[in-house]
Amino acid sequence: MIKEINTENLRDYTQELKHGEKILLSGVVYTARDAAHKKMFELLDNGENLPFEIKNAVIYYAGPTGTPPGKPIGSCGPTTSSRMDKFSPRLLDLGLLGMIGKGERSPEVIEAIKRNKAIYLCAIGGAGALAAHSIKTCEVIAFPELGCESIKRLTINRFPLLVSDC
Repeated sequence: MIKEINTENLRDYTQELKHGEKILLSGVVYTARDAAHKKMFELLDNGENLPFEIKNAVIYYAGPTGTPPGKPIGSCGPTTSSRMDKFSPRLLDLGLLGMIGKGERSPEVIEAIKRNKAIYLCAIGGAGALAAHSIKTCEVIAFPELGCESIKRLTINRFPLLVSDC
């Protein structure tokens, strides 16, 4: 049976979900790739606030393509997660709850996930157009100069994901 979970209560499930389990995630997630992570770290290093509340947030490692007329978003497939490994432990220690991407994670990230009772979820690579069907709204909230790598606030509905053990 596939569990339907909302990002608002994802923390209630992080310790019971098992590797390989399928879920349908709904709620709010934020997109951020390498360039956005670098800018977020500049903000943190300067004592400034992040453009969204990191505590209990979920980041989707994605850089959506241009938005076709009448759609909330273009293709929105996952980016290779290991590209964010140098950033992830600090964000997890600040309260990041979940990450959505593809591929394996470093031992440091795995330890930070365990330490913070967080979760890593895998999206289907190569299926960005399919993923876009689960995205209901898309709003650029930070770093618009980064184009597809800007941070976006997405509202998702029944986004298909797999629980990973990294």
